[in-house]
Amino acid sequence: MTAKLRILHLIDDTTPGGVMRVIEHMNSSPNLAREAQQMLRVVGRGAALPPCDADLVISHLTINWRSLPRLIAFRALHSAVPICHVEHSYTEAFTAHNVPFKARFFTLLRTAYALFDRVVAVSSAQAEWMMRRELVRSGALSVIPSSVALEPFLKLPMPNDRARVIGAIGRLHRQKGFDVLIKAFRTLPDPELQLYVCGTGPEEAALKALADEDARIRFFGHMNDPVAVMDAVDLVVMPSRWESFGLVALEARAAKRRLLCADVDGLRESGAGAAFVKGHDPDVWAQALKAHINATQRAASESPVLRDIGEDWCMLLQSMALPRRKARLQSLSPSRSALAQ
Repeated sequence: MTAKLRILHLIDDTTPGGVMRVIEHMNSSPNLAREAQQMLRVVGRGAALPPCDADLVISHLTINWRSLPRLIAFRALHSAVPICHVEHSYTEAFTAHNVPFKARFFTLLRTAYALFDRVVAVSSAQAEWMMRRELVRSGALSVIPSSVALEPFLKLPMPNDRARVIGAIGRLHRQKGFDVLIKAFRTLPDPELQLYVCGTGPEEAALKALADEDARIRFFGHMNDPVAVMDAVDLVVMPSRWESFGLVALEARAAKRRLLCADVDGLRESGAGAAFVKGHDPDVWAQALKAHINATQRAASESPVLRDIGEDWCMLLQSMALPRRKARLQSLSPSRSALAQ
């Protein structure tokens, strides 16, 4: 019997949302379960990374200048262990909105990414940006789209043709552009329309102030059941300023909901078949909302292809972890090596 690989996930942000759900989905993958035993270790931001005993380390850590020394130390301590990094955050649009000194930022990313055996982009758009900016060395970049369990969303009934309830689902952060959506929604006069805002985050107070007691706008906070949230809305709107990949868009497509997305980064592929809006002008978004709400014929986005994320990771494991693991096993005593065959 071949011993299973030991995979260690490192994460420094356990906020409920996309990254944790992707890791949970990886842990539930039957393909990965056959190949590997997965472990999760949460490390405090700024804290030293702990020594580990694993055949492969997968970093979901936040890369910044403060964290760079600990990455260098961790790489030096585990020079024989394959380490890959999943980039959940940085994209072309993120850089445009948040980075005033781009050359310095790109130097950070090139330095950090060089520490890893493989860098995983979560969308093709993100990978193309990395290659164009020469952030990752040739041959060290892979693309594994993010995913979550979609089967429960596929079972939801299709909503009526007319969209009456609009869903804004996600962390209440400037990234998501919900301020643009609220401004656009408030220009629509229809009293029967409703906007459900589902999530928590640093912009919650500002967004509630922007809603200005419009009774049609309801804030529900964080909801533990994303399927119930999707079941309650007819149209999902994602005016994100940047997005490496849109899990909510994927879920909306599986649930056969209308989908209106910003034309940015990974949303272009995670929201395949959706309607897209360029820019973040509330007036432009108001016109797009009107068109979707008043459409006489329902325009459904493309249903996503169901795929076990473990298939992609197993292919990566074959190329990354197994060769070094074989060498490690050969260095063991004959009895231990035979037991692991």
